[in-house]
Amino acid sequence: MRRFLPFIIVAVGLVALAVAFAPAGVRNPVTQEPIETRLGLDLSGGIRIEYQARTPDGSTPEGDQMETIRTIMENRVNASGVAEPLVLVQGTDRIVVEMPGVQNADEIRALIGSTGRLDFVPLPVERFGSARTGGGSEPVPQQGMQLPAGLTPLFSGDQVQEATAGRDERGQRAVDFVLKPEGARLFEQYTTEHIGEFFAIVLDDIVQSAPSINSAIPGGRGQISGDFSAAEMNALVTTLRFGALPLAVEEVQASSISATLGESFLRQSILAGIIGIGLVFVFMLIHYRLPGAVACLALIYYALVVLALFRLIPVTLTLAGIAAFVLSVGMAVDANILIFERTKEELRAGKTIQAAIEAGFSRAWNSIFDSNVSSLITAAILFYFGSSVIRGFALVLIIGVLVSMFTAITLSRMLLRVIVRQPWARQARLYGVQEEEFTIAAARGRSRQAGARV
Repeated sequence: MRRFLPFIIVAVGLVALAVAFAPAGVRNPVTQEPIETRLGLDLSGGIRIEYQARTPDGSTPEGDQMETIRTIMENRVNASGVAEPLVLVQGTDRIVVEMPGVQNADEIRALIGSTGRLDFVPLPVERFGSARTGGGSEPVPQQGMQLPAGLTPLFSGDQVQEATAGRDERGQRAVDFVLKPEGARLFEQYTTEHIGEFFAIVLDDIVQSAPSINSAIPGGRGQISGDFSAAEMNALVTTLRFGALPLAVEEVQASSISATLGESFLRQSILAGIIGIGLVFVFMLIHYRLPGAVACLALIYYALVVLALFRLIPVTLTLAGIAAFVLSVGMAVDANILIFERTKEELRAGKTIQAAIEAGFSRAWNSIFDSNVSSLITAAILFYFGSSVIRGFALVLIIGVLVSMFTAITLSRMLLRVIVRQPWARQARLYGVQEEEFTIAAARGRSRQAGARV
């Protein structure tokens, strides 16, 4: 593994360089999403939509109902690809949704504003006929039509356990679903007893498909097929996955919002970051000399890889995300400081340069590992239990900590191993120790080598 490490580091660096400076229009080969730097509401602006929840009797919604609506709406927006949306309850019956950098605003508004009630509705043979007997007194409703009145659902969308996008036997877009045990039992029983009859799958009283039952459908697996666009198919999958809203909601206000911090703040943040990192470089060079220069190179590599990951995932950068990145830079520097201080102690203890560097990395690793793991645990808790903004902060911190561990332990170590073999690098002033200490260490090293030869 050690033999291939230089090639891995170079390969990662080249890929990071290509991604970090990829021109507009280049897409991620895995997700097919454009590779871009996403900015949050505070840096790029977006849209703000306000919804009002309405109960059937006009009473004030309960707090639990509003929180359920908020959670389902946030899940729907997240599934649509919008990063770090802000969804919150306002007052007793209002939900405010703020989304950064939205391009398909109408599609997202339709997704989060629909109640999302899915019903599986039998179409009685006496009204709609069957595939065997022919048409009934009423035509079978087609996709996009209102469900005829007077029909009772067999079961609702709360019986859907899983939903995924797929294709039907003709290659058209479709949604495959798996029912929960009760829904599967009802579905199997009905399809067994009503072969040839029609069965409608209805979303918010609009028919999505009305196929005939060709055979019994055991196991609770089915498919919703129709003339769907990609956006409609994904919206239906999202609705099935996260369920229906407990109350109907109505859009009462929509507006675009400007960046609260904007481009001027972004420029100031970048300038502040450059100044801060520059001061760190100066400190490392003055205090640690040659190892400090290696640490500076490792930090440049670290920043390049982190930026590439931000664009590749992608991560939406907000003020909180920038703060997490700055914090992770500090942790990356801290790892190098622990290693170099331990190396200086080993040099003063009489070890040769090579032995001191290896011992410095080995003995500092436990402290670095424990510190970073504790940070990762904290960040993971924030990611899984925090709000969208907190999750963005946690994600940036997790990426930064992982990359800093990689650069401190692999890149810095490899560079120092290569450099210390050079004759010009064996000088005390390059490591921040006294000449006498360095001379003693070198003499002891020669003495050990002579003893080994004898």
